[in-house]
Amino acid sequence: MNIKQILFLSVCVSIPVTAMAHDILGFPRHKGVEPLKNSTYQQNCAECHFAYQPGLLPARSWAKLMQRSELANHFGENAEVPEADRLTIEAFLTQNGADTTWHYKRSIKINQSIPDDVTPMRITQVPYFKKKHGEIPRKMIEENARVRSLSYCNKCHTEAHEGVFDNGTVDIPNFRNWDDLID
Repeated sequence: MNIKQILFLSVCVSIPVTAMAHDILGFPRHKGVEPLKNSTYQQNCAECHFAYQPGLLPARSWAKLMQRSELANHFGENAEVPEADRLTIEAFLTQNGADTTWHYKRSIKINQSIPDDVTPMRITQVPYFKKKHGEIPRKMIEENARVRSLSYCNKCHTEAHEGVFDNGTVDIPNFRNWDDLID
């Protein structure tokens, strides 16, 4: 066997092993997205809206959202923060974006759904998000005074603050058996 064949065989064996490393070697693989662990981000951003986990968007989206010009007009609001806080928050978000994680399955799926040349500015623009929420009737979200928008994750996802967005943790206000309504 020559060196090229050995290298080729090594690559062929290592790819599936790496993909299954969480099972074989005990590396953690979690279903949701990584919970928040940055007080500067939480203090500055959760003041106005749900503090979205970085794993819900790729780093390039967070970098753009955290530009001073974007914060001055943050979806129609002035969300400027002190420069030191802005830099801290930007670093946290970009270092933990959906494209930088390998141990949170939902972040991986989110990142895989976004073309490399696309920089979504809203989580609701992410193809994975659209796929997961596309069948929910308007009456359950937009016409529901207790929800109003898909951007309020924590209104329906009871464990959103922990990075858990599974169907089993969904409780849409005013709709007890929402699963029955979607089928």
